Amino acid sequence: MTNPNDDMLDDLFAQARRATPVPGDDLMTRVLADADAAQPVSSAQALKVGLWARLLDGIGGWPAVGGLAAATVAGIWVGVAPPSSVEDMTADLIGDQVSVSLFQTDLLLDEGAFSDG
Repeated sequence: MTNPNDDMLDDLFAQARRATPVPGDDLMTRVLADADAAQPVSSAQALKVGLWARLLDGIGGWPAVGGLAAATVAGIWVGVAPPSSVEDMTADLIGDQVSVSLFQTDLLLDEGAFSDG
């Protein structure tokens, strides 16, 4: 029992195996242009790129710089004005609550540092 549809399908596959497709010139031009663009830059071209551009590229571009800037600002904010939960946790870990003033409120006027006497 043979199915005539299977025979026709076998014939079509045999014809497809015999055919050798040739890509067009336009396709080959585009493929070669993409391949040239994907090639690594030479050392002479790499020297033309500045230090900041290479550093920016190494970090990950402007989106990464934006993330680093946001993390820096958040870290400074938490460091200067920590939430009470962070202060309580630090006091529990260290044992005593430590307070550090960033601004000097005592000008040492009582001790005579700036007085004329």
